Amino acid sequence: MARTQLSPERRRADRARLVEEVVDVLVIGGGVTGAGAALDAASRGLSVALLEARDWAAGTSSRSSKLIHGGLRYLEQLAFPLVHEALQERARLVQTIAPHLVTPLPFLLPLTAPVWQRAYFGAGIALYDVLGAALTSEREIPTHRHLSRRATLAAFPGLRADVVRGAIRYWDAQVDDARHTLAVVRTAAGYGARVLSSARVVGLLRDGGGDRAPVVGVHAADLTDGSTFTVRARSVVAATGVWSDDIGAMLGDSAPSLRVRASKGVHLVVPRSAVDGGVVGEGRMPPTGLILRTTTSVLFVIPWGEHWIIGTTDTPWKLDRAHPAASSADIAYLLDQVNRVLTRPVTPDQILGVYAGLRPLLAGESDETSRLSREHAVVTPVPGLVLVAGGKYTTYRVMAEDAVDAAAAGLPGVPASRTAHLPLVGARDWALVRDRAAELAAGAGLPEEAVRRLLHRHGDRVSDLLDLVRADPELGRPLAGAPAYLAAEVVHAVTAEGALHLDDVLTRRTRVSIETGHRGVESAPQVAALMAGPLGWDAERTEREVEHYTARVAAERESQRMPDDHTADAARLGAPDVRAAAPETSLLGG
Repeated sequence: MARTQLSPERRRADRARLVEEVVDVLVIGGGVTGAGAALDAASRGLSVALLEARDWAAGTSSRSSKLIHGGLRYLEQLAFPLVHEALQERARLVQTIAPHLVTPLPFLLPLTAPVWQRAYFGAGIALYDVLGAALTSEREIPTHRHLSRRATLAAFPGLRADVVRGAIRYWDAQVDDARHTLAVVRTAAGYGARVLSSARVVGLLRDGGGDRAPVVGVHAADLTDGSTFTVRARSVVAATGVWSDDIGAMLGDSAPSLRVRASKGVHLVVPRSAVDGGVVGEGRMPPTGLILRTTTSVLFVIPWGEHWIIGTTDTPWKLDRAHPAASSADIAYLLDQVNRVLTRPVTPDQILGVYAGLRPLLAGESDETSRLSREHAVVTPVPGLVLVAGGKYTTYRVMAEDAVDAAAAGLPGVPASRTAHLPLVGARDWALVRDRAAELAAGAGLPEEAVRRLLHRHGDRVSDLLDLVRADPELGRPLAGAPAYLAAEVVHAVTAEGALHLDDVLTRRTRVSIETGHRGVESAPQVAALMAGPLGWDAERTEREVEHYTARVAAERESQRMPDDHTADAARLGAPDVRAAAPETSLLGG
């Protein structure tokens, strides 16, 4: 396999070669589905290009609830095949594809009504276990258990005893979505895919005139230097999520396309001390999350390192898709819902981070986004172009496989997908390193806890980070204002993980932007200085990156004080995007 490092040199080489080649499959969109399609195609032996307008996972794929799950609530909609498919993918991710990034996590479903609720929800969770049976072992994903009121309060002391009558504990899994998507991209690059972020598609290349003319490539703008270029391909896959309608617009009014609606999901990040949760007296069981029923959907309280994630909302969004904004109404709704079951209310001043993402839902007859389909669709509106949309993060690999099957239909001798059993970067030798934190820490002169965190971010490639520290011990120091991260992680983000801007590091390679009260502003000068050398920034460019990032944080804070979507959107757009505007750009992002 070719090297998986996404270095600045690798990007320049891929950019130069793309204009000289005709690739078998060109993928538009660097979210998890597009990255998955690039990996699926490349691992089949096809030549592949992957273009992303901003950063890998910059859109929906870095702003999820961080869960790999079967979708317990879809059982109420009788979507048994969808749930079984998602549980199958959950098993693959936990066992083979990304065990260093995807970890089992227990949840409590509190019961607040008499006996009927235990019987009703218990039957659903039992079916959930049945659908997931034979996919994972009891050690990996244990089966559910009914808990009494006393056992429930012991497992999660912060629950109100006057509200909770008991609970059902079941298991799903957790993931750092941005790092997982990045691992998919890097693995695709390892199989030879040419991958470019900051490369925005501005038009489709057609063979002839008319709306039915085959698509044979794309026109793109390189946002790193303002240049434009053309990539030719035998087949193009558009995995552009909430930007799917833009592809339809490029095709013309008479061409069939997919209709996608955007649903906004807002999450809050609070310190672990804000909620009295956890597990008492059960050995090595991880911290326990909550799943709460609301009038329209569900609400999660999810352990996230030394924090909790509380989310999510589910409301239509028709404004700016690149930077969806959370309003004060969104924040108030989440606090109101979670505080109904907690003895000690979470208060606005305890919120460290807020993030909003857009789910791409296939448009249906209902006006309620919570009722729209989470199933995916793959269509070929004109020869040479495949559109894939819908679905959920957990089933990205199935969506990618289906899209590549459609794209490869006219190519001779293409083998079947192999990604169901393909480990991502960091996963191949995970079993050999996962329990060696103390040994590795001693060898690198680092605290054991720091290495343990590195292991769950980088898996068996942790040695790449430790080598940086051995070569320069200063890189073993924690970041200013973000002690859970090391300086080496910043250098590695630039030299191996394709980070091009300060926001890429503080928001996606790390989670400093949502895990600290300053939201990364205190860390920004040091992080920019560490990035400057590998990226060749001068003092002016380094200062400009810090200014852009600081303005972004200020705009987000202002938007979160606004009362509704329109005023929040206007406030958020007050900060310019750090990626330079390109001529004739579409709005396609990933």
